[in-house]
Amino acid sequence: MAKAVGIIILSVIFLASQINCQEAILHISNGSVDKEYCIVYNRTWTPLSEALDTARQYPLLNLISTMLCDASGVRPEVVNGTVLVVMRGDCDFSQKVLVAQSLGAAGLLIASNTTLITPSANDSEYAKVHIPVALMRYHDILDATQVLGERLLVQLYAPPQSKIDPSIIVMLLISILTVALGGYWSGACERDRLDTGAAYGGRGEDKADGGDLFLYSPLKVVIFVALMCGMLVLMYYFYNVLVYVIIAIFCLASATALFSCLDAVMDKIGCGTLSFSIRGKSFSVRSLILAAGCISIAVVWGVYRNEDRWIWILQDLLGIAFCLNFMKTISLSNFKICVILLTLLLVYDVFFVFITPFFTKNGVSIMVQVALGPDASGEKTQGNMVDVPAEPQAPSEKLPVVMRVPRFLAWAQNLCGMQFSILGYGDIIVPGLLVAYCSRFDVWINSTKKVYFVSCCIAYLLGMIVTFAVMLLTGMGQPALLYLVPFTLLASALVAAYRGEMRRFWAGTMYEREELTVP
Repeated sequence: MAKAVGIIILSVIFLASQINCQEAILHISNGSVDKEYCIVYNRTWTPLSEALDTARQYPLLNLISTMLCDASGVRPEVVNGTVLVVMRGDCDFSQKVLVAQSLGAAGLLIASNTTLITPSANDSEYAKVHIPVALMRYHDILDATQVLGERLLVQLYAPPQSKIDPSIIVMLLISILTVALGGYWSGACERDRLDTGAAYGGRGEDKADGGDLFLYSPLKVVIFVALMCGMLVLMYYFYNVLVYVIIAIFCLASATALFSCLDAVMDKIGCGTLSFSIRGKSFSVRSLILAAGCISIAVVWGVYRNEDRWIWILQDLLGIAFCLNFMKTISLSNFKICVILLTLLLVYDVFFVFITPFFTKNGVSIMVQVALGPDASGEKTQGNMVDVPAEPQAPSEKLPVVMRVPRFLAWAQNLCGMQFSILGYGDIIVPGLLVAYCSRFDVWINSTKKVYFVSCCIAYLLGMIVTFAVMLLTGMGQPALLYLVPFTLLASALVAAYRGEMRRFWAGTMYEREELTVP
C-alpha cells in the first residue's frame, strides 16, 4: 500500500513538472555554421517538435519587405516548401498565416520590432491553420542574414521545460551550506571567546558579549522589524533612487564580509602573517592582499551587475559572505527572542507577499516588486500568454538581496531572456540566526554532539525541501519563511523539551544570571 502511494505521488510530481512553454527555438544554418534565436509561438495553434533531431528542415525565404496580408506580388512556386519571414503589421496573424499556407509555405515567421506576444486568432480559425507560425525579433533575422548569408536552412523546435531544474538543487545546497557554516562559525567564535575568558579569569555570565550586535530586548526586536517594514515601503515608492543607495551599501558590506570570511579561513588553516611598518604603523601583508581582492570583486560586481550571463556567480559569492558574516555578527540572547523575531518576520513575509497585492495598482506584491525591480526586463508571463521584448532592453537595476542561479534546462526561455531561480537573503539569515543561537547553546552546555545545532540544520533542510515542493506543485513562488520558521522553531523546542533543558534554552544567556539572583 505504501509503495503504491509513493508511486502515485511521484507520478503526480512528474506530470506537474512538465511545462508546455510558449517560447521556442529557431535553428538557422548555412550548411557549415549555425545559430539559434528566440521565437514565440502558440502551442494550441500548431505544435512544434520537442527536439532538434526530430524537427524538419526547410529553406528560409526572406520576405521582410512585405506584410503578406494578401498574395499579390508573391509567386507560389517560389514560396512552396519554404519557411517565410515577413514583417508584422497591417493585418492580424491569422490572415498572414492563411495567405502563407495558400501559397504552399511550410511555415511562417513574423518579424517584429515591437514586443513579441503569443500569436493568436479566433477559435474558428485555429482549425484552418496547418503550418507552424511564430514571432521572432526583427534584429535577429538581420543578424542571421549578416552572419550566415542569404541561403539559409531553418528548424523550429520547442524543448519542454521541466519545473524540476538543477538550479533548485544548487539553490538548496547554497542555502543549507550557508546556514550550517554560519551557525558553526558563530559557535566557534563563542567557544574561542569562552576559552579566552577562562584564560584571563573571565566569568561565564559574559556569554552575552559573543556578537558585535546583541539583541536581548523584545522591544528592540519589534523596532527592528518595524524599521524593515518602513524600509520596504520606502523602497516600493522611491525605488529608482534608493536602489543605488542599497547597491553602494551592499558593495561595501559584502566586501567587508568577504574579507572577514577569508581572513577566518586563513586563520583556520594556519596561514602566517607577514607584517611591515611605515611611520610606526604596522600593516599585515595578508590583510592587504585579502582587502585588495575583496574590494576588487565588489567593484567588478558593481560595474557589471546587470550582465546576467555570468555576474550571478559574483553576486552569490558576495551574498554568501554577507549572510555568513551577518550570522556570526548578530547574536540572539535566548530562544524567547528567537521566537519573537522569527514569528514577526514570518508575519512580515506573508503580509508583503500575499496581502499587499490587494492594495497595489498592478496587483503585484510589494515584496516581489522590490526584489525584482519595477522595470525588470526579460520574460513576463500572464496566464497562457507570453510577453518578450523585441529589442535589447536598457539594464534594469535590481536590488542585490537575492541568491540567483540560472535555470539550466530552460534553453528556449534563456534565449528570450535569462531565467533565474531566486532565494532572498532573508530566507537564509532569519532561520540562520536561530541556527547560530543553537550552535552557541551547544557550546554553553558543552554538547559534544552539537544536538541543537544539527537538529536545527536538519529542520531547515526539511523546510527548504517543503518550500520547493510546494512551489513546484503550485507553480507559484513561495515565501520560504512560511515553512522555515515553523520547522526550525518546532524542532529546536522539541529537542529542548525532550532533553529537559527548555528553561535554560528559553532563557539563554540570562539563565545563569537568574540562578545567581535566586535567594
